[in-house]
Amino acid sequence: MKMFLQGAWQDRSETIDVTNPFDNSVVDTIPKGTSGDVTSAIDTLSAGAEKIRKIPAFDRAIILRNAAKLMRERVDELAETISREEGKILAEAHLEASRAAEVIDISAEEARRIYGETIPLDAAPGGEGRLGFTLRIPCGIVAAITPFNFPLNLVCHKLGPAVAGGNAVLIKPASDTPLSALKLTEIFLQAGLPPEAIACVTGPGGEIGTAICEDKRIRKISFTGSHEVGEAICRNAGMKRVTMELGSNAPVIIMDDADLEKAAAAVATTGYSNAGQVCISAQRILTSNKVRGDFLDILKPRVESIAVGNQLAEETNMGPMVREADAVRVESWIREAVQQGANLVTGGERQDAFVQPAILDDVDPSQRISSDELFGPAVALTYFDDIDAAIRLANQTRYGLSAAIFTQDVNRAMKFAREVDSGNLHINWGSQWRADLMPYGGVKDSGTGKEGPKYAIREMTEEKMVVFHLQQ
Repeated sequence: MKMFLQGAWQDRSETIDVTNPFDNSVVDTIPKGTSGDVTSAIDTLSAGAEKIRKIPAFDRAIILRNAAKLMRERVDELAETISREEGKILAEAHLEASRAAEVIDISAEEARRIYGETIPLDAAPGGEGRLGFTLRIPCGIVAAITPFNFPLNLVCHKLGPAVAGGNAVLIKPASDTPLSALKLTEIFLQAGLPPEAIACVTGPGGEIGTAICEDKRIRKISFTGSHEVGEAICRNAGMKRVTMELGSNAPVIIMDDADLEKAAAAVATTGYSNAGQVCISAQRILTSNKVRGDFLDILKPRVESIAVGNQLAEETNMGPMVREADAVRVESWIREAVQQGANLVTGGERQDAFVQPAILDDVDPSQRISSDELFGPAVALTYFDDIDAAIRLANQTRYGLSAAIFTQDVNRAMKFAREVDSGNLHINWGSQWRADLMPYGGVKDSGTGKEGPKYAIREMTEEKMVVFHLQQ
């Protein structure tokens, strides 16, 4: 596929192969963009930003609804594209494509609800005879830098609110999975978005990302990816507004009064979907010593029943990781944990980009497989004696994106909700759950700002204060 900038589809002499992680077959090729392409794209987007901000909210909502309709008409094609380029099983890819259309629909609704507020200036000393209110205006150009693991839905979580708020958008998709974003660009153009108001530049993240950070005409960056890259963007972005959706090593607490069947089902689902390549995957399974044997006995057969293979095959429950290098890293972390005293209960074998779903038992919290973000198909069990110890373990991390607890005690549940440092908190389900309309974001090194169309629009618009000094 070609990339889109300056209102046209463009190719380049240098290209990048997009490969299927299952067998390394080439799915398509994309242009290898450069920093110069970013500058050229922004030249056009600057004019596009002026154009789209003048489009009434009602008409922006129509564009977004048109796009959502087209996405649903092409849902099978979009799902297969996601699956082929990323390695996600087809069922999960269908769910992602359907959710992505829903995000655009929600964005259309929120485009019609961008409110200011009246300010009671007469409540201030000397405020008599003055009328105050706020306006929300577009930032201008929003840069959407997206990861490989949800190559359509996470683009929609940036593109939909940006358009709803009246902004032009520069999309920089992950080089491993750019095809979904390029097809989404096609759809938005077909839906009626002015071609000057969107660009999708493909190529190496370092060079393109640096160009995005350095160009002062971009007023807002929305990034989803690793903490290390996010921190570098924040250092280089200067006075730009930023939203950072970064990494995690999500804890799931299993109390002694937990429904163990439900807990095991949730961990088997939320720890291994998309081969564990989800920022809110269940990773640290903090389990009460009182139920340690019982819980492991229920969890192990569930994990062993996960069928690994070709992501396009109907019988497959888990596909390959996106790159073999990532599978090698996960395998090495598992081996390292075992060398340091953890017990490998099941799985962990690697072949090419596949890693068998793994359970590690008796994991010390200081081990890398617990203390850092694994981003792979394994969970690490660590044990505690009481709720206070469980919360201390949950907070023993630099991350804070999602956390979960299983308990029948409302007091324990509320203590968890109040005291665990995490942006998303789940009671009686795993850490990996998200409704696309809810506020979503992390604390500590897991990022800043919120996604969810209503909340993202706030991040992608700026507030003006207007004061009328009326005659007395």
